[in-house]
Amino acid sequence: MARRKHYNRYDDDFKATAVSLTDIPGVLAKHVAEALDIHEVMLYRWRMEMRRGQVMAKKKNIHIDPEIKSELKRLRKLEREHNLLQEEHSLLKKAIQFSLQQKGKSSSS
Repeated sequence: MARRKHYNRYDDDFKATAVSLTDIPGVLAKHVAEALDIHEVMLYRWRMEMRRGQVMAKKKNIHIDPEIKSELKRLRKLEREHNLLQEEHSLLKKAIQFSLQQKGKSSSS
C-alpha cells in the first residue's frame, strides 16, 4: 500500500483557534474536529502542544465568531436531545412489547 505523499500543514494561528474552540463549555473536541475536517487525534495533540507551549500563538489575538460559538452550542444541545429521544423511544418499544406479551399470557383461551 502506497503512503500518502501530501500532508496538510496548519499554521499556529489555525491550531490555536481550533484549540480555543474546544475550550467553549458544552462543545466537544470531536465536534470541532468534524467541523474543521481534521482528525480528532490531531486536535488532541494540538491541545497538548498548547499546554506545553510548543504552539506559539497568543491566545489574546484569537477571535472566535460569536455565531460559530452559538452554532456549536446549539448543535451540542440538539445532539443531547436527540440521544435522549432515541433512548426514550427504545424504552417505549420495550414497554409495548412487554405489555403485549403480558396480554398474550393472560388470555383465557
